[in-house]
Amino acid sequence: MNLLVRGISFDPLSLKAIVLNKRFLVLVVALLIGGAAFSLTGSHAPDRAERKPLAERNTDEDALQIKSETRESSIAEVLELATKARASMVGNLKDYTARLVKNEVDSSGVLGEPTEINLKVQTRVRDGTETAPMRVYLDFTKPEAVNGREVIWAKDLHEGKLVVHEAGLLGMMTLHLDPTGMLAMRGQKYPIYDIGLVSLIEKLIERGQNDLDNPEIKVLITDEYPFDGLVASRIEVMRSRPSGKKDDFSRAEVIIDLERQLILRYQSYGWPEQVGQQAPLQESYTYYDIETNVGLSELDFDPTNPAYRFP
Repeated sequence: MNLLVRGISFDPLSLKAIVLNKRFLVLVVALLIGGAAFSLTGSHAPDRAERKPLAERNTDEDALQIKSETRESSIAEVLELATKARASMVGNLKDYTARLVKNEVDSSGVLGEPTEINLKVQTRVRDGTETAPMRVYLDFTKPEAVNGREVIWAKDLHEGKLVVHEAGLLGMMTLHLDPTGMLAMRGQKYPIYDIGLVSLIEKLIERGQNDLDNPEIKVLITDEYPFDGLVASRIEVMRSRPSGKKDDFSRAEVIIDLERQLILRYQSYGWPEQVGQQAPLQESYTYYDIETNVGLSELDFDPTNPAYRFP
């Protein structure tokens, strides 16, 4: 009986010979990577032990009995909040686990499907320094086409390469890839080392600095905004007309955990082609179930970890 894998038919008994075929191997690599190598105020982010388990948190936003108020603000205040949050991360955030839901327009201008990833991160700004080796583990769960894919990248491990394997039949091999190479970047907007909470805050600061004195920017902040069972702050930034710059947007939304000073969501929208049309989504990154300072070790970024599925 022949098997059909993404339009390729082959006999399972001949699988070993086919995989050794150079043309087939190149095709497998391309299929494997297509879109998958993956892109606020003063107190410290509490350790895991300081927070209630997720099961004990009240996720009913109505039950939180929060009275949210929206006020007009400025880019200067957004920068102040973001800068304080980054300083808190540098001093306190060693590592974390989370569930990331991302959706972005890739480098070719195509909006991909929403992707859900369980991730582990050791930050580069831990222990009071900004030069620690960043490490990342990604376990893809959605959409179904990528369910089971695993990716590891560590600046100081595996020669700085991505360690990747696909789910199912295509997962019979492990690949080591240049994190900025063509295969790794296919379907991606940013390289893997741009992933995470710290990078999001830094992008917010960079973009805010570019618009610090821009009179065509309007900022709204909703204090005590209920989000995923947490009390957060919601920042909305709107442009009155296109800037013509690389990262231009018509509207951007940022949601920040008030207790831990962690960014929970960043979304930006482009400009509609015609008046009255809905603004198209450019990028969206939302972090759920964040647990900080969980004590990740080198084993968490090792493909031989018995909890992982690397061949």
